[in-house]
Amino acid sequence: MITNGLLMLGVLLGLSCVLIVLERTTGWKLFKFVPGMVLMYLSCAALNSLGVFGDDDATRAPVGAVKDVLLPAMILLFLFGCDLRKIIRLGPKLLMTYFVSAASLFVGIIVVVLIFQAALHDEAWKVFGALLASWTGGSANMVAVQDILQAPETIFGYALITDTIMYSVWLMAMFASVAASPRFNKWTKADTSYLDAHVGAFDEEEKPITIASLAIVVFGSLFASTLASWVGGLLPEWGTVVNATTWTILLISLLGLVIALTPLGRTAGSSEVATLMLFVVIGQIASGSDFSALTQAPLYLLIGVLVLMIHIAIMLVYAKIAKVELFSLAVASTANIGGIASAPVVAAAFNRQLVPVGVLMALIGSFAGTFIGLAAAQILSIL
Repeated sequence: MITNGLLMLGVLLGLSCVLIVLERTTGWKLFKFVPGMVLMYLSCAALNSLGVFGDDDATRAPVGAVKDVLLPAMILLFLFGCDLRKIIRLGPKLLMTYFVSAASLFVGIIVVVLIFQAALHDEAWKVFGALLASWTGGSANMVAVQDILQAPETIFGYALITDTIMYSVWLMAMFASVAASPRFNKWTKADTSYLDAHVGAFDEEEKPITIASLAIVVFGSLFASTLASWVGGLLPEWGTVVNATTWTILLISLLGLVIALTPLGRTAGSSEVATLMLFVVIGQIASGSDFSALTQAPLYLLIGVLVLMIHIAIMLVYAKIAKVELFSLAVASTANIGGIASAPVVAAAFNRQLVPVGVLMALIGSFAGTFIGLAAAQILSIL
């Protein structure tokens, strides 16, 4: 058993290193179905279930302290590319499609969880708030909500498993939908000419990663994180949702939006470093999980399926009424459920020149996902 906190942190860092290297260099098919982040969660949860990690505060404290610093820093870096000026340039129709997609998932979570609430854990509302944060933002938003609400690690694994399986199925469905695009657009009577205005409109030259850029994204983000945490601790708490961590995430998110409007937002290496941080944060959360508590996972998967069915129904009705083409629906839906990693890929499957549309839609979720998840959790806690 590991009872040294620094050694436990070293194990999490080493495991993150191995999984990231394998995922990015081997081309194994395993990673197409189970992302490295999920394997990180499963590996750390397995080690904890086997009793490898000690449960005492002296062992857990160093890892917890590192996570408290990395989480805001990670969110800040993910928001570096969230330039509001470019997002506004998407136009009202694309933006409306994105927001309808997010709203449909919000409604789906509230309705389905209320139906099954008698069969769920007393604190399941926290877990579903985290799941919605992932489905309207990304993994970073999920762990942010988990940290704010202190959702039990034992049932947080349900949300991650549901997220992973539903995401994989949904991504395959979105790719399969490309072939049906002409027939779907004919059914909705959609006019696709407005998309031509966005072709090539967001192209930018990528900058190389340097020592200077790494210094900015690593040291700068960690400094901003500690400063935001300090200020957040000074602000008042309201209810179960607004606490010091909530203030910290809000402050760091607003700072990220401001930085995105400046040349600093184009600093190379921000998303790469943020991804490294995400693995460590996931590892810390998973190290408190126990596989013996996964007996309820099928119920959470059923809830995930029903939420997506509501999402599909609302999006189809919206598409017919607003005469929306399949490209916008698929990319907006993937930007919510899949996030920054998959929305550009789905956009490319329709039209490679419209990849930036997928990126920008996903970046909206990078900012809003945390707060959408918290809002849903607050409503569920009341109901």
